[in-house]
Amino acid sequence: MSSAASSIQRQPVEFVHTISEAGRLLPSSSRWNSIELEFSLFPQSSSAYDSVPSRFAKSVDYDLVITDRKYFRRFLYISVSVVLLILALILLLLFLPRKNKHHGPSKNLTLAVNQALIFFDAQKSGLYPKNGSVKFRGDSGLQDGNFGSTVHADLVGGFYDSGNNMKFSFPTAYTITLLSWTVIEYHQKYSEIGELDHIKDIIKWGTQYLLKTFIPPANATSDTRLYSQARPSWKIFAIIIVGTAGNGTKTQSDINCWQRPEDMEYPRPVSSCDSSAASDLAGEIVAALSAASLVFKEESDYSKKLVKTAEELFDLASRKDPSQQGTYTRLDDCGKEARNFYNSSGYLDELVWGGTWLFFATGNTSHLEYATGQIFTSAQSNETSLDKGLFYWNNKLTANAVLLTRLQFFNDLGFPYESAMSESASMINSLMCSYVSGRNFNKTAGGLVLQRPENGAPILEFAATASFLSKLYSDYLQALRRSGASCGDDSFSIEMLRTFSTSQASLKNLEHTLPPHAYMYVNYILGDNPMKMSYMVGFGGQYPTRVHHRSASIPWEGHHYKCEDGDKWLQSKDPNPNILVGAMVAGPDQSDKFLDQRDKPLFTEPSISSNAGLVAALIALHDPPPTQSSGTGIDISGLFANIRL
Repeated sequence: MSSAASSIQRQPVEFVHTISEAGRLLPSSSRWNSIELEFSLFPQSSSAYDSVPSRFAKSVDYDLVITDRKYFRRFLYISVSVVLLILALILLLLFLPRKNKHHGPSKNLTLAVNQALIFFDAQKSGLYPKNGSVKFRGDSGLQDGNFGSTVHADLVGGFYDSGNNMKFSFPTAYTITLLSWTVIEYHQKYSEIGELDHIKDIIKWGTQYLLKTFIPPANATSDTRLYSQARPSWKIFAIIIVGTAGNGTKTQSDINCWQRPEDMEYPRPVSSCDSSAASDLAGEIVAALSAASLVFKEESDYSKKLVKTAEELFDLASRKDPSQQGTYTRLDDCGKEARNFYNSSGYLDELVWGGTWLFFATGNTSHLEYATGQIFTSAQSNETSLDKGLFYWNNKLTANAVLLTRLQFFNDLGFPYESAMSESASMINSLMCSYVSGRNFNKTAGGLVLQRPENGAPILEFAATASFLSKLYSDYLQALRRSGASCGDDSFSIEMLRTFSTSQASLKNLEHTLPPHAYMYVNYILGDNPMKMSYMVGFGGQYPTRVHHRSASIPWEGHHYKCEDGDKWLQSKDPNPNILVGAMVAGPDQSDKFLDQRDKPLFTEPSISSNAGLVAALIALHDPPPTQSSGTGIDISGLFANIRL
């Protein structure tokens, strides 16, 4: 306590006290039960009342006189408690999940990934796993390769492409490449949500089948073939298709017979091509086997088998005289059956794609030299205007540019590859600018970008892969500790890319702004759209119930239904008796309108290639594991495991 003389000299002096009912300090007229506070609010003079001036200019001196320790301790407890409570609230706000104001209702992406993968289980052909997740599926296609074909080969397995019972090698290979890429990048995310083993099982189911589609020539003079679908000679390079569309005839086939695959009784011919007519298919299968070899790198023998087959196939396809190379759909014997479903517009992008992935699988720079050499320039020149900036089963250049840019970012090999890698980086930066600005794309009224605006285009498939590439690229930039990138006079930030990938909200530093009612790509697919319809079956409260799909639309009750019975199920207005969980249907039209009708496949038919894009987008947008140091969820070094400088 201060002396009486000092208390008299120092003015003004106030006394305060506290009682529990008040919960605050109260004025007091005496020192009794009080805390004495002195407030010197003005600079103190060095004369008269203070002989020692303050150390601080314009300071405020506080003298505290404590007359009752009990109340002072209570005061301290209350003050400390209030401070700790404020700090706790601040920390809680910092660590709670943040909702982006542009995102709209949040979606359960873990559930979405779980369900999207189940769709591939529903598409499995062959001996169906006894513990399979889809209870309305069983063994099917057990005579594939031997029934209705001049070839006797084991072609059991693989995936039915969509709502029909045909098996196409080209989209199957693309699907396996894309799914493998997501595992290489985001395997920690898959592991965190308990889906790593599941997706690896799906990938292996596909690669086991793709390995069957290629039998190398017995000697240097032997002819080689690629199976596509039907009628191969004995010397096989690869299968293109198993099954037939019937080509407009009334003969029972996979298209005109509405029948479960378990009940199929009609012939299933097999198409094949020699290597000179299937350069695109060869390149895509090389990419699939190469990417999968990195997924199964811990299974050494299997990984080596995938790489060995990929190298043999790539050697056959890439060393052909360019005049002998071509697309698999150009010749009737090779791709006539596939022409109306997966008509390839070129083969150079697949050869570049296959060479790039084979380089990552082997570390052999000769494959990178091939993929970044003259063929890279030719592939760019031959890209169709409709496909520029798209990534889907028919165009790989955009995705390949992302791979080469990744290589430049994290493992730059320098000469002689820097030209192609720099050009790829420029291409991707321009694409990302066009994504976030919206200048190069039209949009639906609901805000979904129309990357390929002609009627009948699968807009959800393109939206999913665009979402995947933009989020993946933003993760690369974040891993590099970059805030964004530029493209000419424009620029984009990481947040802008993620906004595009999830919300398409207005962007201030670009001339063009997107509409305020724009929806996020993935949330649009999952229900935030004008129809209020989730286009992934089984997700949300409202989703398509009349999916164009044979297995889903016919009851699974142990009864064998003949082909003649199928029409009643196809034409039925009732919902499907089986829910095709995880299937992303083709989606709405350009007016955001959707018809939930089984006989309207342009709206209601799913496919394995489009679902692969959905899985890629969902896992890319999923939150990274809390233990992941970079905060992106990507494995920076996984793609470079076999590269030695």
